[in-house]
Amino acid sequence: MSENVEAKTDVVLVGAGIMSATLGALLRQLQPEWSITAFERLDAAAAESSDPWNNAGTGHSALCELNYTPAKPDGSVDITKAINVNEQFQVSRQFWAYAIDKGILSDPKNFINPIPHVGFVHGADDVKYLRARYDALAGHPLFAGMEYSESPEWFSERLPLMAKGRDFSDPVALNWTETGTDVDFGALTKQLVNNVAASGGTVFFGHEVTNLTKQSDGSWIVKVRNRRTGDSRKVHAKFVFVGAGGGALHLLQKSGIAEAKGFGGFPVSGAFLRCTNPDVIAQHSAKVYGKAAVGAPPMSVPHLDTRVINGKQGLLFGPYAGWSPKFLKEGGVMDLPKSIKPNNLMSMLGVGMTELGLVKYLVGELSQSPADRIVTLSEFAPEARLEDWELIVAGQRVQVIRRKGAGGVLEFGTAVVNAADGTIAGLLGASPGASTAVPAMLDVLERCFPQQWAGWQPKLQEMVPSLGVKLSDKPGLFEQVWDWSTKALELDVASDPVPTAPVEAAAV
Repeated sequence: MSENVEAKTDVVLVGAGIMSATLGALLRQLQPEWSITAFERLDAAAAESSDPWNNAGTGHSALCELNYTPAKPDGSVDITKAINVNEQFQVSRQFWAYAIDKGILSDPKNFINPIPHVGFVHGADDVKYLRARYDALAGHPLFAGMEYSESPEWFSERLPLMAKGRDFSDPVALNWTETGTDVDFGALTKQLVNNVAASGGTVFFGHEVTNLTKQSDGSWIVKVRNRRTGDSRKVHAKFVFVGAGGGALHLLQKSGIAEAKGFGGFPVSGAFLRCTNPDVIAQHSAKVYGKAAVGAPPMSVPHLDTRVINGKQGLLFGPYAGWSPKFLKEGGVMDLPKSIKPNNLMSMLGVGMTELGLVKYLVGELSQSPADRIVTLSEFAPEARLEDWELIVAGQRVQVIRRKGAGGVLEFGTAVVNAADGTIAGLLGASPGASTAVPAMLDVLERCFPQQWAGWQPKLQEMVPSLGVKLSDKPGLFEQVWDWSTKALELDVASDPVPTAPVEAAAV
């Protein structure tokens, strides 16, 4: 198509990951007459960070992630962030349950399965911390049913792979929650994208958005390049959502909106050890999270993680952090240099001075040998053997650098950035990411469509019955939506995925 030909659409979604897919599905329910066009630079949906082998953590609900419950100086535990993350995950669960009920999604076993979530520590000091964590969470409605144990026998019964060869003279403790889940965000994303397309939306793969230009009436000209042919086209859109993962920063900068000024990105790459021995995979069925190393980013909290992908059970350990200047796994080495602008230079330099501990940690991770990685794994699985595991590259994470005073601060979360007039929005950052896609996209809708928001309330309440309410304060409502979503998502129905050696992704 020639450079000057323009198509028109109400909404452009940049990227076909979990965020864009979720926003598209929500808008389909709220404004079915709006035209939606999505552009994905790769040849498939969810091929970057939403892919199940690229995703650093799946099913985040703060049941086991110890970085969400930091210890206070007095030895007590701050559970504020854990409650917030869990509240957000409950919103996602409700929308997925609604989507199953309405036929937007099919076969929940394709993307969500029950799996215990476990917090694990060893050593007297950390055992004391985990006990304090349990005491702080166990009485909370959203964490009901959590168990605590320091018993080696209990440990061995539930985590046989982790018990083999373990010296229990070093004390251990577990926080165990049976009602956790594993979510394959790749499969979920594909179902949502298919729904957007089947209901009248248009999805272009192999098409990269290269520029965004605002018009005098607030609309946008979106320049798109066909990566197969090299041809370019321009699309006229009333609203643009930049859900391009690590690529979002570049496009928000190109848009010229004032709200994106001062933001920078710090890329952190990662890798996992993936088990290739079905006999080993069969010995472990849980998501077990430990404590992060000193100076490590929260996304690098070590975990021995059972995942269910395409009906097959797999096992990952990691992530092992690394560094690359790329903003996307399929990006380029100039991504970081190109992101440095006069308006974010001081933010970037400020973080470089204040995050020396993180830099030291990354250098240490980069220098690890295969034998070193197995030593790290042996803290979880003492008898782990190198020949049973392969190293795979995870998705790239770009942490948010936000302006603060004369410098900047590095944030390990997500940030919605939108223009004041609501015509464009984007999502920056990583953890907890995909698990909170629904509340993140509801935030985008509330910020960018204030005139429609009030009129959307009845439909929104149908999709997310707890919308605008903290379930922590409404245990009766929580019980209702929990029971409904558990039944709709078939989380009360046992399944037995077959342990298998994975073949979907190439090793490093």
